[in-house]
Amino acid sequence: MDTKQQGFIIAYCGLACSNCGMYVKGKCAGCHSEKPMNRNCKMKACASARHYTTCADCTEFANLKDCRKLNNLVANFFGFIFRTNRIGNLNRIRQIGMDVFVEEKRKEGRA
Repeated sequence: MDTKQQGFIIAYCGLACSNCGMYVKGKCAGCHSEKPMNRNCKMKACASARHYTTCADCTEFANLKDCRKLNNLVANFFGFIFRTNRIGNLNRIRQIGMDVFVEEKRKEGRA
C-alpha cells in the first residue's frame, strides 16, 4: 500500500505526517516527497535505501526499539514534541498492516 491514502500520510518513522502542523501549513510535503522538512533524516535514508514503505518493513530488528536511528535521544525528543508514539505506530502496522492501521486512525479521528 502507498503511504498516502486519501489524505493520510505516514512517514518512514511512523509519524502521521498528515497530522503534523508543518505538513498542514505546507512547509513540509512529508518524508516520502522531494520536499521533506528534514532532508538529512537518517531514518528516511535507511528505509528508502532498502525500498521500505515504513520502518515497520524492517527485518533487521525484531524489536524496533533496538534501532539506534529510530530510537535515540533526538528521535525521542521529536516524538515528544509532536506527541506521537512512532514506534508504537510502526509496531501496530507490523501487527495489522497499513490498510487496517489507516482505518483505525480514521475511526480515531487522527487521519
